[in-house]
Amino acid sequence: MPIFEYSARNPQNNQILKGTIDAPNKDEAAKQLRQKKLLLVNLREQPKKLNLNISFGGGGIPTRDVVIFARQFATMINAGLPLVQSLTVLAEQTENKALAQVSREVVYDVESGNTLADAMAKHPKAFSELFVNMVAAGEAGGILDTILGRLAGFLEKNDALVRKVKGAMVYPMVIMSVAGIAICVLLIFVIPTFQTMFASVNMELPLPTRVVIGASHILLGFWWAMIIAIGGLAFGLKKYYATSNGKKRIDTIMLQVPVLGDLIRKSAVSRFTRTLGTLLSSGVSILDGLEITAKTAGNRVIHDAVMASRQSIAGGETIAAPLAKSKVFPPMVVSMIAVGEQTGGLDEMLSKIADFYDDEVDVAVGALLSLMEPVMIVVLGVVVGGMVIAMYLPIFGMINTVQ
Repeated sequence: MPIFEYSARNPQNNQILKGTIDAPNKDEAAKQLRQKKLLLVNLREQPKKLNLNISFGGGGIPTRDVVIFARQFATMINAGLPLVQSLTVLAEQTENKALAQVSREVVYDVESGNTLADAMAKHPKAFSELFVNMVAAGEAGGILDTILGRLAGFLEKNDALVRKVKGAMVYPMVIMSVAGIAICVLLIFVIPTFQTMFASVNMELPLPTRVVIGASHILLGFWWAMIIAIGGLAFGLKKYYATSNGKKRIDTIMLQVPVLGDLIRKSAVSRFTRTLGTLLSSGVSILDGLEITAKTAGNRVIHDAVMASRQSIAGGETIAAPLAKSKVFPPMVVSMIAVGEQTGGLDEMLSKIADFYDDEVDVAVGALLSLMEPVMIVVLGVVVGGMVIAMYLPIFGMINTVQ
């Protein structure tokens, strides 16, 4: 929403006031000033500042900022502050400029007669569909402060889960990158030196040495083709993953990868149960809750299983049966969900499952790191050590010939 700078005269004391006002257009800004009984002197749109904050995350607002926003909002609502005043305070003190601007726009929409949930729904980069639906449930039930507190807790736990999984991926990627750089340095700078030395003595080279020298020639002569091939492969996989069939096939393969697949499965189960449990405990209907949970699953196989459960519920059946058929969710999870359905405590049961699988994710991350570390060291040692040995084989042959 545009910000307008104004100069206006206060007719009561004839004083000139200067400030800024948020409005969708210049006419609306002038109207708001007249409603405040101010005589407009000058009004212009505030010049846009150059934004040097480059975002690599698709333009979204960091989860941590949204968590702080939700917690502070809940505290002010619980203390009895009016909704608009609470949002205005948040807009002024929020350090994230994007979130502050969103807060100002939400204030304007609420003052215009929209509900808080409808105003937040206009900003999907800041407030997810889950956030908006829970706020709507809180407004309808008169427990907005409680819902915002639950939202902050949910977002914190979900963010911690995502960080654990990403953290498990960082270590092997760093090791593989270091290994790749070391191999390239050997092939580009070290191997040609050995080749020149061997060529000067005009001797027949062993097969391993010829293979390494050939690899060096390929890298030096066709490095551009290798970069194009790797870039093309990455681009092709990204495009294929963007299709429905490609996403389902790749997600299915990822779930079947040893150790890593187990980590992905457990993190998906934890996210599913915590999201659905939080929505149900906040008063969101089970059909809407399942639809929102499916969209936030992060895995096409999980998404399809959850949507099948939604169709089952809509048809008057149970949620547990389709989950069991998908063979994605462990039998214990399906059994506990079935018990929760029968006893009417599904939201509590889902929260217990989520807590259990949060611990399971910690164990899976530890197992993955314990396995990857020796494997990476062995692979790096075999590759680099093999190249070094291949280069020294002709030298050993020369020494034997001299003796």
